[in-house]
Amino acid sequence: MPFIKRLAIIGVGLIGGSLALALRSNGAVGEVIGIGRGEANLRRGVELGVIDRYDQDPCSGVQGADVVFLATPVCTIAGILAQIAPFLARGSVVTDGGSVKEGIVAACEPLMPEGTFFVGGHPIAGTEHSGVEAAFATLYKNRRCILTPSLRTDPTALATVEKLWETAGSDVVLMDAHKHDRILAAISHLPHMVAYSLVNAVGGYDRFDENILRYSAGGFRDFTRIASSDPVMWRDIALMNQEAVVEMIDFFADSLSNLRRLVATADSGALETFFTRSKEQRDAII
Repeated sequence: MPFIKRLAIIGVGLIGGSLALALRSNGAVGEVIGIGRGEANLRRGVELGVIDRYDQDPCSGVQGADVVFLATPVCTIAGILAQIAPFLARGSVVTDGGSVKEGIVAACEPLMPEGTFFVGGHPIAGTEHSGVEAAFATLYKNRRCILTPSLRTDPTALATVEKLWETAGSDVVLMDAHKHDRILAAISHLPHMVAYSLVNAVGGYDRFDENILRYSAGGFRDFTRIASSDPVMWRDIALMNQEAVVEMIDFFADSLSNLRRLVATADSGALETFFTRSKEQRDAII
């Protein structure tokens, strides 16, 4: 018997669609309702078996849902919750997949009607692809999902969301929202900023009268793969986690400036040490 009788997903793309497929594959969910503005995407979700039915009106779509998952750009989450809050069933749990947590939790918790509960969450998984056709059931397998409960978080609601992500295959970690945003600024947000910036820099290099990006090979393509991610999503992340992202960009700029100095001064020993230390830390990750 599924432990979630009705799941409403607002934003049926890679993140929301993959959660639905993961829960379906484990028999953990009964009915899945997809909610969004793009009817073609929602219709395709039904065709692919990701959702059972869809509703373009979020207020009617969430009615009767045990769990509501918000999988929309981070800057839209609080606004959507304010819109649907009066229509939530008593006892329902709302959670999200946004990669910024402090602002979202602070904005969303006061919006919850009595008898309903919000739990901040962030599955650390994804690809550069978007839309329901990009969804797949194993996206979250052996990946971490960070939940950011506050002093106001209901223990039973937290347990429900923990079970949801564990069933999807994730290793669930509980973390303070402030700490989450600083860590993600370093390991996720900064790499995306660097990838976008690198593509723009190389693409705009005008020493030769041609676009040199067409000569890019495996290394450049692998490194900049994430620059193919949704620009709107990353615009919102940069804005919502502004302080931490700027801090990490400045920290990275100092490191890059140091590397520039080592190259400019032809400091062979220091360069080898720099590259070796980086290699050792990268190798330790895998």
